[in-house]
Amino acid sequence: MNEEIKETGSSTHRSILIVGGGIAGITAAVEAAESGYEVFIVEKEASLGGRVAQLSKYFPKLCPPYCGLEINFQRMRGNRRIHVYTLAEVENISGVPGDFDVTIKQNPRYVNDRCTGCNKCVEVCPVDRPNTFNFGMDTTKAIYLSHAMAFPRKYAIDDSVCQLTDCGKCVGACPYGAIDLSMETRTFPLKVGAVIMATGWKPFDAARIDNLGFGRYSDVITNVMMERLAAPDGPTGGRVVRMSDGEPVNTAVFVQCAGQRDTNYLGYCSGICCLGSLKQATYIREANENAKVFIFYIDLRTPGTYGFFSKRVLDDPNITAVKGKVAKVVEDPGAGKLVVEAEHILSAEKVSVEADLVVLATGMVASMSDGRPNATIGYDADAFVLPDESSPGIFPAGCARGPVDVATATQDATAAAMKAMQTIHQARG
Repeated sequence: MNEEIKETGSSTHRSILIVGGGIAGITAAVEAAESGYEVFIVEKEASLGGRVAQLSKYFPKLCPPYCGLEINFQRMRGNRRIHVYTLAEVENISGVPGDFDVTIKQNPRYVNDRCTGCNKCVEVCPVDRPNTFNFGMDTTKAIYLSHAMAFPRKYAIDDSVCQLTDCGKCVGACPYGAIDLSMETRTFPLKVGAVIMATGWKPFDAARIDNLGFGRYSDVITNVMMERLAAPDGPTGGRVVRMSDGEPVNTAVFVQCAGQRDTNYLGYCSGICCLGSLKQATYIREANENAKVFIFYIDLRTPGTYGFFSKRVLDDPNITAVKGKVAKVVEDPGAGKLVVEAEHILSAEKVSVEADLVVLATGMVASMSDGRPNATIGYDADAFVLPDESSPGIFPAGCARGPVDVATATQDATAAAMKAMQTIHQARG
């Protein structure tokens, strides 16, 4: 796996650009590279892995995400056909199948390939920043490693907070000469034969939902924050506790469809949030054998073959699924707890539950809603890529097409890689 390469692909008709380095992009990359194609991954973050790297566990087996990611990282490490550009984005795509011209902008990392991950730079850095990988629940230094299993394993400097040459303490502390504060943004061309859009998703902004208390009460968190809270390398070292005081969670409430299936926010269902909350209910129960969990839902959806997982979780007598719409989340100052008020649809009664922790099942938003490359690519009203309305030779994969689970994203990425290779083969005649 190479991070620094020539600025023009050496095998134009046998090369594939992959936009996004999450599970779909990584899967497509290894499939294509091991089939003999040159692959260029462009990832906007400092490391690969995407949203999967932020999970504590997959469903339904409840194993950690690096069961899958690390296998693919190992396949990438020794493959010279795979070239990675991190902190980069695609600005322009033009051309025809077999001969696309691409413009890439890469922001400076300020750390070169001599980095060994020794941590000496972090020890002297005087500046803290919110840890975006942990959704701001803790901090890192201005020079940081994305997470414990980051790939590539190289530090990066956040130049939005770092003083760079006005400080330079990290330069003096690095024994390997790995820090280069003179690095600048660069723009360069690539020629490729096909393009795979694996741009993934981002969490819906729960602060937009006024009645559910996110941002007002520290013990109201989102489903993606819950993953980091339960993760061994998360902000609490895997301890599932109240964010306000670090105390154990005795009662937790999950609010389904938080901002979803609602024309004021997201009009669609993300498909996997119910499964995600069922999985996260097991986190609560593992952390505290006496804890009680309530899941308020409109429809409890477990698509595909996951019905058995739902049954297994709900067989736990301490996990209760309530068909009802949550009206609001408030705080009882006297009890020091949150109060979830909802309508129980089946009994037509109003109910309230005191909770130590409230988890909002927010939806999956297309990453392309933040900005798109200059290219002939079709999008739906929610900024997901439409395969049939994009240029020939450009293929969406995984959550770029719409919300899907990890297994579906990998299958979809394999299919996209096959289509890209077939397109190049046909273009070569």
